[in-house]
Amino acid sequence: MNTKILLKKLAKRFPKRIAKDNHDRVGLMAGKLPEEVHKILLCLDFDDEVMAKAKEFQPDLILTHHPFIFGTRAFVLAHDQIKKNLYDRILANNMCVYSMHTNFDTGKGGMNDALANRLGLINIYAPMKDPMMRIGYLKEAMPIEEFAKKVKHDFNVNYGLLVKGNEKLIHKVGIIGGGGSRRVFIANDEGCDIFISGDAPHYVRRDCINYGINYLDMPHEIEKIFMPTMKEILLGYDETLDILIVDHEKEPIIIQ
Repeated sequence: MNTKILLKKLAKRFPKRIAKDNHDRVGLMAGKLPEEVHKILLCLDFDDEVMAKAKEFQPDLILTHHPFIFGTRAFVLAHDQIKKNLYDRILANNMCVYSMHTNFDTGKGGMNDALANRLGLINIYAPMKDPMMRIGYLKEAMPIEEFAKKVKHDFNVNYGLLVKGNEKLIHKVGIIGGGGSRRVFIANDEGCDIFISGDAPHYVRRDCINYGINYLDMPHEIEKIFMPTMKEILLGYDETLDILIVDHEKEPIIIQ
């Protein structure tokens, strides 16, 4: 498939203008875009482990969720020797790394729609105060502990951290994959019975307790849903594309 046509299709669905802020520099991270794309490697983060897979697979395009270079290229390569070494190897191997982050999170059919659908939510919408968030309803309300176990099972992760602010049955659910815990009050204002996100600092958890808000902190790795979701999108553009998913993310070790 012609690379420009492919990227135009992705840009129409997940435009750069809806990326969260100027620090989230989505798009071309390293290398030169090829004229044609036949083989694509998908991953959450590009690192040495993925590089080894890429050297075997020889993709025309490496498409990551998290930006390989987060910030300005000059600053990152001057201050992160591991990234600098990897960047040089990308160029030496004629590879191309392209990233779609918060534009994918926010866009229709992207990260947070995929997560909401995985939970089986219905009547899903994005609130006006936060277009990245998705809010929807369970088909039937359930006790909070039962719901927390369902989320852990549906996302196929080893743990979740439940902050129980009240004893409501869970019916209306808000979610942002990754590190969106600070938007918990938006979900609360929307009348959500619980908000799901990740990377919550202590003060967010204390606020949830003090204000009686239910919050479920899930590992950032639930964003691995990026890969099958993006694969389905890409094959919808060209079913002949050869796509390799590299799911090498490792959750923290649970100490009990």
